[in-house]
Amino acid sequence: MSLTCGIIGLPNVGKSTIFNALTSSSVPAENYPFCTIEPHVGIVPLPDSRLNILEKIYNPEVVTPATVEFTDIAGLVKGASTGEGLGNQFLGQIRQVDTIIHVVRCFEDDNISHVEENIDPIRDIELIETELLLADLNTIDKSLVRLEKLSKSDKSILGNIDIVKQLKEFCDNGNPVRNFTSNKKDFKCIKDLFLLTAKPIMYVANINEQELMSDKNSSYSDALVANIEKNGGEIIKLCGKVEQEISILDNTEQVEFLSEYNLNEPGLNVLIRKAFKSLDLETYFTGGEKEVRAWTIKKGSTAPRAAAEIHTDFEKGFIKAEIIKYDDLIKMGSEKLVKEAGLSKLEGKEYLVQDGDCIFFHFNV
Repeated sequence: MSLTCGIIGLPNVGKSTIFNALTSSSVPAENYPFCTIEPHVGIVPLPDSRLNILEKIYNPEVVTPATVEFTDIAGLVKGASTGEGLGNQFLGQIRQVDTIIHVVRCFEDDNISHVEENIDPIRDIELIETELLLADLNTIDKSLVRLEKLSKSDKSILGNIDIVKQLKEFCDNGNPVRNFTSNKKDFKCIKDLFLLTAKPIMYVANINEQELMSDKNSSYSDALVANIEKNGGEIIKLCGKVEQEISILDNTEQVEFLSEYNLNEPGLNVLIRKAFKSLDLETYFTGGEKEVRAWTIKKGSTAPRAAAEIHTDFEKGFIKAEIIKYDDLIKMGSEKLVKEAGLSKLEGKEYLVQDGDCIFFHFNV
């Protein structure tokens, strides 16, 4: 299972710069709208310090991290929901991702134009969110027309119509779908619409280098952070330009560079982990002489379902799972010592895998 994140925002807010830093690639980041018409995709390892510890214990030939896929989607503009600025194409690309990362410009630079001619982070997020919501309302209206036609021959659909009408009223009041579904049971008829504002979202305040080195926030980032946190959203601050510089350095140079900015790690590492967390995902590990590997599963996955991430045969022929807790393995220093201490456990089909479990699956096909 791989997480797919779509990076969105207005043109010239730093999306491609951040994408370049994430993937250490060189996507054009020219100063004009729509320089990223086709979505650029990059696969990035999920930063996880536990893998470094497991590597020392197992001394494997290969270490394979979990991955996160990032898509750099071209800048949206006002009117995107009606096709303005190739809007239909871009909205379709957003529909394909699991979670949305909304980059918001919180810096001034006379050399980089702004499509709205001045910096206003609150206006910018409202502009984008309005376009996404208008696109969803269009989808909802079409769905209601279709459902009402079907209900003439299938009365069981009437319940779905009631739910979708409630959703339409909710969205008409300016509310994103994700807030509706979070307070309701899991309605399949809503999920089947693949609505844009139903997706988890987190915000990136793209700040300048001066603010990164300062103890004080700019008025732009202050206003944005306050707005997002007031509404219960997730936001991080980073400087895309600095992150791109960090991404091309080797490990030793990175440590020195980060210390100059009083940073413990690149801001993008935090971004990747938060994006991962936004989808209720967790990681389990397999380890041996050949490979130490991190596997991604949904929280609440049973042992057989987790085994299916390795191969479907593991799920079909599942017998039991030998579980070693990560903390126990680190404390004891080896699988052998964990087992001798009686700390490993055999679990059956109903076991719910926990984040950090080290697992050996027994199966027969």
